[in-house]
Amino acid sequence: MQNRTVAVANEKGGVGKTVTVINLAAALHLLNKKVLVIDVDPQANATRGLGVRVPPGAPTVYDLLSPETGVSVGEVILPTAWKGIDLVPSHVDLSGAEVELADVEGRENRLKEAMAACPEDYDFILLDTPPSLSLLTVNVFAYARHVLIPCQTHPYAFAAMEELFDTIAAVQAEINPEISVIGILPTFYDARTRVSQRILTLLQEDPRYRDHLFKTIVRANITIAESGDLGRPVVFCRKSSFGALDYTRAAAELVERCP
Repeated sequence: MQNRTVAVANEKGGVGKTVTVINLAAALHLLNKKVLVIDVDPQANATRGLGVRVPPGAPTVYDLLSPETGVSVGEVILPTAWKGIDLVPSHVDLSGAEVELADVEGRENRLKEAMAACPEDYDFILLDTPPSLSLLTVNVFAYARHVLIPCQTHPYAFAAMEELFDTIAAVQAEINPEISVIGILPTFYDARTRVSQRILTLLQEDPRYRDHLFKTIVRANITIAESGDLGRPVVFCRKSSFGALDYTRAAAELVERCP
């Protein structure tokens, strides 16, 4: 199962991490894959983007990471409106987890230990991450087998990838030797702008990144944002939109790349 545990990460915000998680989950569902989404971002946008409202007092990923709650992963998993897509939800309380875990031995492996009891019938586990390098991100990298990097075709997003690759290399050397980058997915591509064209060319030519680059390019598309506001992945809202078509292709490519 861990072979198909994929962290979606980039240390810069606004590059399309959350929309990539929820829309890949939906597109994989259409490919008859059973998917678990784990929302490890205190903003809980993946939770909202899948239309889930967490009942008051219900456990979340915060409780999985906390050494005091004793909550099991089976108690935290919630169904979504689509049979075959499940969710470990997030909550704003997660923002305090780093302070609470600061003095806990083995704090970087809290998520990995909690997920050891996860049901084995998921074809993919997708993890949304915070837009920064933090103990939460390290916990995700300690658990995941692969990292998928959404890269907005913008200079700031491109520049941020070098630091992310360094972080992944450090985790690989010290915590999780099995983790690797499964791909870079260009996002928010607008062929009408020179900057998008230039950054895509850099991704295609830079020897650090070109071998990781997905063939699929996610085009800038307003329906992606609109679907997130509705709490429905774009592939379920407007199947003929650029966003739905691009994430459907990206999901098929992810399946090909995963062993």
